[in-house]
Order: sequence, then C-alpha cells, then structure tokens
Amino acid sequence: MAAKGKGKPIPKVEINLNPTAEQRAELLQTIQSRFEQNSHLREGVAWREVLMRLQAQPEKIASLYAMETTGGEPNIVIFEQDSDNFFFIDCAAQSPTGRRSICYDSKGEAARIKKGIHPGGNAEDIAQSMGIDILDESQYRQLQALGEFDTKTESWLKTPSKIRALGGAIFGDRRYDTVFVSHNSAPSFYSSRGFRGLLRI
Repeated sequence: MAAKGKGKPIPKVEINLNPTAEQRAELLQTIQSRFEQNSHLREGVAWREVLMRLQAQPEKIASLYAMETTGGEPNIVIFEQDSDNFFFIDCAAQSPTGRRSICYDSKGEAARIKKGIHPGGNAEDIAQSMGIDILDESQYRQLQALGEFDTKTESWLKTPSKIRALGGAIFGDRRYDTVFVSHNSAPSFYSSRGFRGLLRI
C-alpha cells in the first residue's frame, strides 16, 4: 500500500558505513557462515579468496555492512562466469526491510516532497551512498533463477533512460511462481517496495 499522510514524513532510510572493529568482525563471520550454507549460489569460489579481496578493500566491507544492516542479507552470486569479479547480491527472501517506502530517484522524491508527501528517500541516492548498484532486470532475473525472492514484496530495478525520461521506473516481484517486471511512476513509493543491490569486489 502506498504511504499516506500528507505532512507526516516517513523516517528517512539510515545508512551506516562506519562499523566498529567488533562489528566488522561479526559481519565477516555472518557473511562467511551464509556463504558456506548457500553453496548453490556459486561454484568454484573459495571463502579465502573472498576474504582476501575484502581485506584489501575496506570500503567494500563498509558497503557490505550497510547492505547487511538494512536487511539485505548479502551473499556471493555468480553472474558472469568469465568475470574476475565476485558479486555480492542482496539475497534476503523479501525486499530489504531497511530500504523501503522510497521513490526511485531524487527527481521522483522531489516531486513527492513538493506535494507535501515525504518518502523515506530514493533508491538511486541510497544505493550510491552505500557504494552499490541497483540490480537491473537481467540481473534480477538471474537471481530469481536461483531461488524465490520478493514473493510478498517488490524491488525497484535499474530503469532504462528512455523509460525514466517519460516519467516511469520499473520494479520486479514474484507471484504465481512467475517473475514479473512492471512499471510505476518514479515518484511512487510503497511500504512493500525497496531495492536489491550489487557490490563488485
């Protein structure tokens, strides 16, 4: 359901990119455990390789922390077989709880605020602040091929410029055992819609 209540702002999505040493250690332990329990998401990737890359890029650990603390449950997924990159994807069963009630982009958010309606932010700016990319339609369908996601929620997807120029934005979900990609106006926001991100390491 769309957020309502003119003049009553929804709490802004909060992003923490400054975990303590203890929080970083706990995060890596959580990520390793999830990695080892979900081997079907990727083959031929050893945790030690992932850990070495993360330790060499502390800003990536900060991004992972932001993904985790906003409900993304990030995990390694193989998207490009010949790529040298590892891809952390938000693999929570439903759209990340800490990134919902948001418009697609800043222009859409500004249009809402101009009408006195205050969403929790917008997907593009939040993703940029986290240092991650919003999944596009192809990546979203690849993720859905590995499991069942967004059976009760929806996730904004990276929108082609042609569609955005005409005022729209796209989102994905899964209903009736089928993956759907549909559209809305970019200023729209719903309590059941967030976005899924991708972090390359």
